[in-house]
Amino acid sequence: MRLAAPDRGQDLLVRVSAPTTGRNLPVVVFSHGMTLTMDDYEPLAGFWASHGFVVIQPTHLDSLGLTPDDPRTPHIWRIRTDDLTRVLDQLDAVKAAVPGLAGRVDRDRITAAGHSWGAQTASTLVGARVVDADGTPGESMADPRVKAAVLLCIPGTRGDDLSPMAAQYFPFMSPDFAELKTPSLIVAGDHDDSPLTVRGADWFTDGYRLSPGATDLLTLFGAEHGLGGIQGRHDTRTTDESPERVAVVQQATLAYLRTPGLDDDAWSTVRDSLTMTSNPLGRFDSK
Repeated sequence: MRLAAPDRGQDLLVRVSAPTTGRNLPVVVFSHGMTLTMDDYEPLAGFWASHGFVVIQPTHLDSLGLTPDDPRTPHIWRIRTDDLTRVLDQLDAVKAAVPGLAGRVDRDRITAAGHSWGAQTASTLVGARVVDADGTPGESMADPRVKAAVLLCIPGTRGDDLSPMAAQYFPFMSPDFAELKTPSLIVAGDHDDSPLTVRGADWFTDGYRLSPGATDLLTLFGAEHGLGGIQGRHDTRTTDESPERVAVVQQATLAYLRTPGLDDDAWSTVRDSLTMTSNPLGRFDSK
């Protein structure tokens, strides 16, 4: 479906995955990684929807091949956040466009989620800020309608941690996590060797270490940036394909989404089931 976005230059395309039955359905607004689209991440969107969540996936402008001289290009990171906010502002239009969904959505249970650049985008709705060129945190774009976040492979801090390529082309990948106070789950792979940083996989745990709200971290053993293939079949860049690893991400994120409110024991149960084995696929940390 399309959402009107007159100040964006193009309407906002969104995909909605929702259960056919049930009421008081929680909402997940999901931000995709760089150059991907609303049609990716089916292993997560479909899984969450099949377990009672309405998943709304906008397609950001970086998927549409903006040229470097496009006046929107320098502000693309901010437009991404505006895309998520627009979804929330037009939630009634989203519900009306999906047959049978009206009257079945719980507006008080909204989670922002995302992968890679999308995780940075989602994090701005729960308090993370982008550091300006002078080194000071920029304005807050936090949205009180968002009650939790699931942040997969979220980029870490800037400065000397960025590679020269990232510093040149992605200077906005410079988060300040001090005001990220909303409950959040961070998921990272311990083999995520990104060209964006000189620090290695540990860079993707900064959100957990530096924010008061990110109280839980799942580190997947052997996982690279695709976390086993969460982008789905449309994206051929997954280098660590593992259905077992994807299943862990599915189970852990679902448990986090369901706790608290729907199942207060879901998070502790999945932590025990995934770690109390002879060959665990990951490690949980909490603070």
